[in-house]
Amino acid sequence: MSSSDRTEFGEYLRRRRAAMSPPAPPRGVRASRRRVPGLRRQEVSDIAGISVEYYTRLEQGRAPRPSREILTSLAQAFGLSGAERDHLFRLGGESPPEPASPASVIRPGLLRLLRGLDDTMPVTVHDGRLDLLARNRAAEELLGTFASDGPFGRNIAYQAFTTDVLAHLLGGEGSERFLRIAAAELRIALSRYPGDAYLRALVAELAATSRSFRDHWEEGEVSASRSAIKRMHHPAHGWGRFEIEVLHDPERDHWIMLYTPHDDE
Repeated sequence: MSSSDRTEFGEYLRRRRAAMSPPAPPRGVRASRRRVPGLRRQEVSDIAGISVEYYTRLEQGRAPRPSREILTSLAQAFGLSGAERDHLFRLGGESPPEPASPASVIRPGLLRLLRGLDDTMPVTVHDGRLDLLARNRAAEELLGTFASDGPFGRNIAYQAFTTDVLAHLLGGEGSERFLRIAAAELRIALSRYPGDAYLRALVAELAATSRSFRDHWEEGEVSASRSAIKRMHHPAHGWGRFEIEVLHDPERDHWIMLYTPHDDE
């Protein structure tokens, strides 16, 4: 960390400390008079499990670059949100920690968006493990129901390699292209969540049951599709083209796919 970085880091610590509420005194004990708002340095260092001398040097911009363990302890001591913790890590010269797994709950506003587009376009939401979390009515009409259940029944890659859904939806050439992308994105998911038991079990299951998956997996491809035009078969309206855009909620690692009907089919 440069001297200016250490100064900015120390200022952030002071602001967070000043924003914390002092602990309530025990019943019957008169509260001591405080000269400044928030917690004392000693109180913060006790909560974080570090020496008050070291914490003081951090605030004064005189300490060397803090370790990831120290940054984690400080974030927990201050009760920081995910965004605030990530900011603390960046100020400390470290990349923010990766989440152990995607969030399982979709933002209420995003669910309202899906319902509001029922009559406009298909919309789906999946997480960073490629598990489908939600879709609106238009997406259900286009994509149909899930063809399998079990622990991986809502996983897009599992559906692609173990059912015939893609052949009906995308045709031969389109389904083969999707399989390649599914394997590549599953590899990205596993690299982001290397300790995720669900993803490891999923890969093991596909490797044991799908020759197509083994062939694609052995290619070692890594890619992510964020924009495309696909020819898809709608059960009620026949073949049509859809322009697909993918939006990302990085805090929860949720991916929103919007299928805009294309007029040139």
